[in-house]
Amino acid sequence: MEQFPDRKGARRLVGALALVLALAGPAAAQLPSLPGAGLPGGGLPSGGEVGGRVRGTLDDVQGSLERLNDLADQRVDALKELIRRHPREIDIDDHGGPVVRGQILAVAPTAASLTAAQAAGFAILRRETLEGGLEAVILSPPPGLNARQALKRLRKADPAGDYDFNHIYSGAGETAPLPMMAAAPVVATGVQAAGGGLRIGLIDSGVDVGHPALAVARIEQRSFAPGGVRPAAHGTAAASLLAGRAGAFRGAAPGATVLAADVYGTGPTGGSADAVARALGWMEASGAPVVNISLVGPQNALVRAMVRRLSAKGVLLVAAVGNDGPAAPPLYPAAWPEVISVTGVDRRDRVLPEACRGTHVDFAAPGSDMAAARPGGGYSAMRGTSFAAPLVAGRLALLRRGHSPAQAVAALGAEARDLGPRGPDRIYGRGLVAADLRMAPPGRR
Repeated sequence: MEQFPDRKGARRLVGALALVLALAGPAAAQLPSLPGAGLPGGGLPSGGEVGGRVRGTLDDVQGSLERLNDLADQRVDALKELIRRHPREIDIDDHGGPVVRGQILAVAPTAASLTAAQAAGFAILRRETLEGGLEAVILSPPPGLNARQALKRLRKADPAGDYDFNHIYSGAGETAPLPMMAAAPVVATGVQAAGGGLRIGLIDSGVDVGHPALAVARIEQRSFAPGGVRPAAHGTAAASLLAGRAGAFRGAAPGATVLAADVYGTGPTGGSADAVARALGWMEASGAPVVNISLVGPQNALVRAMVRRLSAKGVLLVAAVGNDGPAAPPLYPAAWPEVISVTGVDRRDRVLPEACRGTHVDFAAPGSDMAAARPGGGYSAMRGTSFAAPLVAGRLALLRRGHSPAQAVAALGAEARDLGPRGPDRIYGRGLVAADLRMAPPGRR
């Protein structure tokens, strides 16, 4: 998972971003332009006008810094609370991120590897062949060892084996209910079923299949976490952005079939790496040509192995870059080269200040000042790179009709509107797509 700093360290990092946001080249490209005014034929605006615009820009920067401070506090608090409430189920990795306690993953282990592991005191909790053929074995450490000690011992006992923590992944976005925005009636239009016949994978929480915006879509759900399918805000929003349609609201591929893999369920270890890997196995077996993954975490050997398998078979994997801020280390699966990485922009087409950056960023799409379906009917205001990714995934699914994966990505690149520095960059990737799909919440235009 993301590396969780303490509050003091997080605030030092956020404070250092002030100069970057105000002066750095890429950030400067996001600031309002100052068109010529006040002189015949154009020219510099008046001092008062300049001062007003500079003050407005500084207010925007201050707001971004305050938001990053809030996010840093929230993530630290969330981690501490998760471990405090579930000490029997949750342990931490070398960076302080949550992992499933008492479990180490072995990826495609040989008989010799399992013999070495058992000789080192590890027991086999379960072994399974994921759909697609990759074998995964979950090992239980010897008594008295925490996850970090156990992984270190196992790697020493069998250097040739492929072992990792059972990391816990999290969503990359937040929702806020919009009580005044009722569910709009379904309207028959030419684009209502533009995604008819398409199959798109979604790895997230459960989906509220009864939402009016999803009446045009077909949702096939399967649980990969304890507790069974549990409809939740994150997955419902993502599914609606993929394939929904109701009134003014529409997703990227209305009417598509969404294969919704719930990797969270109801338990504290929801979002575990083995659940994500099994969900990817289902996507491989189902033949979904495009899979959206709106969650983030660390590098994980089992998840990486499945990502490589699907990519090698021509599956387009789309993932959110995450919301840990511009100075954060890359998050996965988005940062793997096999994955199409998506960042988010606001209504002014400026990158979200909390969005991660890096050379792995491929595309930008709306990620705030937008509405999406919420469980129980109605809509929520969405924010986060989690909600930009489904728009890109849906667009790619449409482009995959009759085209190879590479052709679909190239076609999406041709649609992209360049933002920031000329050409592909670390902030917006190849540029903005799906801007036409952002439906602003009431009062936010």
